Amino acid sequence: IDGAWQRACEMLDVSEEGVLLRVQGTVRADLKEFFLVLSTTGTAHRRCSLAWVDGDRIGASFIRDKVKKTAARR
Repeated sequence: IDGAWQRACEMLDVSEEGVLLRVQGTVRADLKEFFLVLSTTGTAHRRCSLAWVDGDRIGASFIRDKVKKTAARR
């Protein structure tokens, strides 16, 4: 209903910047941003942006949240 979908995948490579996955099934052409669950319990996950698709392999970059710098005032 909300447009969410899931696919089984195999992580072929991972770095601090991104991930290479082998995905079962087709990858949506309009996929721009997604969440990658890295554990079976769902406690480890990363927000990703799709970099490229080549058949059943996809490359994705991890999206890092911008940390707001706040000055402590006394």
